[in-house]
Amino acid sequence: MTLPQIPETFNLADYYLFDRLGEGLGDKTALRFGGRAYSYAAIAERTSALVQWMLRHGVGLEQRTYLVLPDTPAFAWTFFAVLRAGGVVTLGNPDAPAEDLAYVLDYVRAGLLVTTPKTALALAGAIGQGQHLGHVLLVPDVPTGGDCEEALEVPEALKGLGASVAALSVVLGAGRASEPVPCPLTHRDDHAIWLFTSGSTGRSKAAMHSHRDFAFGTEVYAKRTMGYRPDDVTVSVPRLYFGYATGTNLMFPFAVGATTALFSERPTPEALANAIERDRPTIVTNVPTMMAKLLEHDAARAAEGRPLDLGSVRFHLSAGEALPPTLLERFTARWSAPVYDGIGSAEMFHIYCTNRPGDVIPGSLGRAVEGYALRVLPEEAEGAGAAEVGPGEIGVLWVRGDSVAHGYWLDREKSWRTFHGHWCRTGDLFRVDERGYLWFAGRADDLLKVSGLWVAPLEVETCLCEHPAVAMAAVIGAEDEGLVKPKAFVVVRQGARPVDDAARAALVEALQAHVKQHLSKHKYPRWIELCDDLPKNDRGKVDKKALKART
Repeated sequence: MTLPQIPETFNLADYYLFDRLGEGLGDKTALRFGGRAYSYAAIAERTSALVQWMLRHGVGLEQRTYLVLPDTPAFAWTFFAVLRAGGVVTLGNPDAPAEDLAYVLDYVRAGLLVTTPKTALALAGAIGQGQHLGHVLLVPDVPTGGDCEEALEVPEALKGLGASVAALSVVLGAGRASEPVPCPLTHRDDHAIWLFTSGSTGRSKAAMHSHRDFAFGTEVYAKRTMGYRPDDVTVSVPRLYFGYATGTNLMFPFAVGATTALFSERPTPEALANAIERDRPTIVTNVPTMMAKLLEHDAARAAEGRPLDLGSVRFHLSAGEALPPTLLERFTARWSAPVYDGIGSAEMFHIYCTNRPGDVIPGSLGRAVEGYALRVLPEEAEGAGAAEVGPGEIGVLWVRGDSVAHGYWLDREKSWRTFHGHWCRTGDLFRVDERGYLWFAGRADDLLKVSGLWVAPLEVETCLCEHPAVAMAAVIGAEDEGLVKPKAFVVVRQGARPVDDAARAALVEALQAHVKQHLSKHKYPRWIELCDDLPKNDRGKVDKKALKART
């Protein structure tokens, strides 16, 4: 395979957006937002106006911007503007607690904060105390179909805090009216976007990526492996601040001249169903928990005579958490479009191992994306040159590819443990079969030691999901007289939900017996809590921190 060649002078805003104008696609719809539609030329025009404002206010080369926005068109304009100005994009969840956002604002030393008035007010204390923050750009928080360019007043509480505060509508007008300032030239290895780890064992860390990383991942995964096309329309369950969705629902469609469809509401089954029916996507970026919920939502709608029509979708993407084979089977039996399950990471930008068109092995995560090399090594391996574990044995996955991050911001020790030259130690446990397909076994730091033996929560979760009454399951470790034992949280499918305490007890006993029958006895959950839903973190994954807090 010939690897993509990225020129030395290179900028992602050109690669994803402005190059489409040179290809004659200026009038093509790039983005839909409810009843509104924006062409590539319209997005480029707003992006350019923002670039002019940024450059005139000292927000340019190597300057970090903290972008904390819902999924609206303004996200795209500001995202590409920061890149074109030579700055560094860092992304945050607008629904995250204010203290978490304030930590990142200080951690990345952002000079510009782009967010909504509500979030800015929640961060007023951090804005006033910030040593590095010079500017705040306020964007209207609008429902799907709303106007991001509507006028807004700067709240009094945000005035006089030490950072200048401006409204998007005013900034766009000023940028359009100003004399053009030349954009800086960027090198392919200039920092472009810092992606955050999920923070499962502490504060999230920023993996520092350059311009070339994202172009490489786009070329080998989106174009060559998944086959994004100009006639595609994309919709995403994860929000754009999450690198999984930034890629699949903004970068990748823009790279081929396709159309991104956004909705700003929280991604519930109802909101997703509305987006699918309105925008008729061909590619849906999904996660297993939403796939399970979508099946339940469809069953409820079918009972009312209005089942969910997914006939426009040519494939779904799945990542972020394990996809149980039983859920995949139920989903594809109900809707015929294939689901391509893969794995990626903030450290590598995006997906490097995946199922793909014409090559789906249920339960596995497929094979390496061409352009990446994968090795499964013993947990104690100190370098990528160690001997691999044998077929079927579990080890830690190492990955090599041209999208590997430079390291973690302000954490050399963790960088040394994770990044080894061209190689990245993922911390994910895998086994590889004789054909080269990879099978996820969980995270090394998730393993439980029960009765002196290791238990992978994923194995127990998968077993529980094979029971016909189970929609979703999550397993954690809980203490029993000082000893760790598995505890399961189970969401029961509609039609199988117990009606009284006796029925609940019987179902719990049946689920425990099911696990004992299919797995070693020490792996069965000593406690099973039946619940209506599982908590999610800001990446859409099951939040096991929240589950542990319940015990």
